[in-house]
Amino acid sequence: MPGVWVAPPRVGLLWTPAYWGWNDGVYLFHAGYWGPHVGFYGGINYGFGYGGAGFVGGEWRGGRFAYNTAVVNVNRTVIHNTYVNRTVIVNNREVNRTSFSGGPGGINARPTREEISASHESHIRATSMQTSHEHLARSNRANFASENHGRPATAAMSRVNTREANQQGRIANGVKSGQLTPRETGHLENREAKINHEVRSDRAANGGKLTTQERAQVNHQQNNTSKQIYNDKHNAKTDHPVQQHNSEHQHR
Repeated sequence: MPGVWVAPPRVGLLWTPAYWGWNDGVYLFHAGYWGPHVGFYGGINYGFGYGGAGFVGGEWRGGRFAYNTAVVNVNRTVIHNTYVNRTVIVNNREVNRTSFSGGPGGINARPTREEISASHESHIRATSMQTSHEHLARSNRANFASENHGRPATAAMSRVNTREANQQGRIANGVKSGQLTPRETGHLENREAKINHEVRSDRAANGGKLTTQERAQVNHQQNNTSKQIYNDKHNAKTDHPVQQHNSEHQHR
């Protein structure tokens, strides 16, 4: 789930990814959560800004989230709140692809004092979109090690997932800037939810994959939604009462 960008439930929150960890002779699933700081997630290198400790892909600056483009690839023609910080990137020659913490062959990592402190803060559970992705992954047998022998048929972040994340980012940006009204936001989210439902259904029916025709259909729907996002963000409607009042006054 770290590779799928979703808007946080509340401005200022950061995501701590879920992970599998060894505890008292068994592996336990540690659910992810939203909070003021990124906590411990097993030292696992998920990529997408999550290198095993904290998050280096971006940070909150006031009421806006700024993306570190040295780590996260965003469309800077749409998203302008970016910065570049390469000092946080550590390039290791040995790439460890282990995805569980502790136990035989697992990542040998311990939480820092800051991560322990973050674990005791007030947390908010995963959003409905994140939960949906988790359920889809659990129900798809192609993701089971017993089936794929360590080589899953679908990557964590496919092109379809990437496009979905970009659309969600643009919607979230429009909400924060006031360019999208609640009604416009709800309409766009419903369109995204419908596309996501179709993708999940198609993948479930085809062993976790999309056919060429299904990909073309999804791309067509996402193109239409992308145009609608642009139109809604650039029309005269805003979510700022002062601007709404001025607009109404001008049109009397």
